Amino acid sequence: MGRSQLDLTQLKEMVLHLCRAMQGSTEMLTQADKAIGDGDHGVGMARGFEAVRQKVEHQAFASVGDMFKTVGTALLTSVGGASGAVFGTWFRSGAARLGDRQVFDSAGLAMFLADGLQGVKERGKAQPGDKTMIDALEPAAQAAQQLPGADLDQALAAAVEAARLGVERTKDMVARVGKAQTLGERSLGHPDPGALSTYLILKSMLEYVAAQG
Repeated sequence: MGRSQLDLTQLKEMVLHLCRAMQGSTEMLTQADKAIGDGDHGVGMARGFEAVRQKVEHQAFASVGDMFKTVGTALLTSVGGASGAVFGTWFRSGAARLGDRQVFDSAGLAMFLADGLQGVKERGKAQPGDKTMIDALEPAAQAAQQLPGADLDQALAAAVEAARLGVERTKDMVARVGKAQTLGERSLGHPDPGALSTYLILKSMLEYVAAQG
């Protein structure tokens, strides 16, 4: 039996699980960023999700959109640099059409990913193939788009697998935007840290939803 949706209490628990998971991924993200960047991505994301935890933990939320907007604002103001801008934009843009929804389901997931993707593209001016988070987020959004009537755990599982494959593909890309572009061919063979973070965020959402049964 799949889990078809989360209510606001469960969604808040999912966000808190996400915060713990991302803080637990600091070392993995640091190593990924050291290979093609300045090594601060893991620490930045950990700092951002600690800020999210502090904001969300003791707050009541009126809607799904309200909660995701709060997550985005916390990331935007605490991660720092380009990562803060794009990950904050993902959640803030993704919250827009979720408005006053009281449950998070597969249709909401599809909107969250599609609108978040659009916002990130506008903010960062990157395209698929540039070796950025978009290379994980776009396939995830496309996968969710095809399952709007599925159970939430099914739709999330499809999005997670698409994002994972997207991360794998970034190993064969030369970075064309951001700090990694200065490495040129030397960025080959390494996954993009932003794409990896995108995958880990979705994976931790799935872990929580799957555990609800």
